[in-house]
Amino acid sequence: MVAAPSAANASSGDEDWSSIYLGQSHLHAKDALLGERDEYPTYTREMIEVEWREGDPIHLFLILPKGRPKAPVILYLYSFPSDTDRFLNDDFCELLAKGGFAAAGFVSALTGQRYHDRPMREWFVSELQEALGSSVHDVQMMLNYLTARGDVDMTRVGMFGEGSGATIAILAAAADPRIKVLDLVDPWGDWPDWLAHSSLPPEEERPQYVKPEFLKLAAPLDPLKWFGQVKAKVRLQYLSEASVTPAAARERIAAAAPSQTTRIPYPEAVERYKAAKTKFFDWIKEQVQAAPAR
Repeated sequence: MVAAPSAANASSGDEDWSSIYLGQSHLHAKDALLGERDEYPTYTREMIEVEWREGDPIHLFLILPKGRPKAPVILYLYSFPSDTDRFLNDDFCELLAKGGFAAAGFVSALTGQRYHDRPMREWFVSELQEALGSSVHDVQMMLNYLTARGDVDMTRVGMFGEGSGATIAILAAAADPRIKVLDLVDPWGDWPDWLAHSSLPPEEERPQYVKPEFLKLAAPLDPLKWFGQVKAKVRLQYLSEASVTPAAARERIAAAAPSQTTRIPYPEAVERYKAAKTKFFDWIKEQVQAAPAR
């Protein structure tokens, strides 16, 4: 049985997981460590360790296109339980850099290489407030790191998110106007309905997640609360059947989207994805390139 988090679990030191705003979380970045730098004909890939939370180093994969200094940059955050293996795929990295774009890939809290030193009963959903809140702060710290580097164009920033990564992208964009474009695939959200009906939580754990005390902790980080405040240009699409995120939750998320959102429902989005093939990321690149410098 998974114990529902208590109010005492709602923060770690000075970091407030219930808030999307980094200003309320006193995180201090350590010096970044370059683990490896690989040169390819059209891009350079750096594997970097960044850390601003003790015991939680993050493996950042930074792809920089050759021949375009100060390139626009797009952050890529895939859903729990994805790891960073895709950013070791040379063809995938070439696709991300195509057209002269920088790409920053990493994973959210309690995911992939960041899941360690925990009892197995603690995972992304059982620690939902921590997983989301700390990851939203991570996105903002990642933007701070990229700004300090000075080698990408921080006036043109986009973020691609899938599943839980799309949820984190919505929350991060609501908190940080540096994100000018969002490309969202299958975001999670509408927590009372999602936790009650999503196929992801095991049935034996579900009763804990629908308790009022658990829902109270998740409520401040529901994209329904924040999506309408996003100023970035948005594409919202569903590429999977309504299983992980139930149909009713999808409808409420779409209804909460800001007016500048392009919505592509399932299964239309699937047909577009199949037709696009290697051009799937062209939309976000075009929008990031066209974003007015502010």
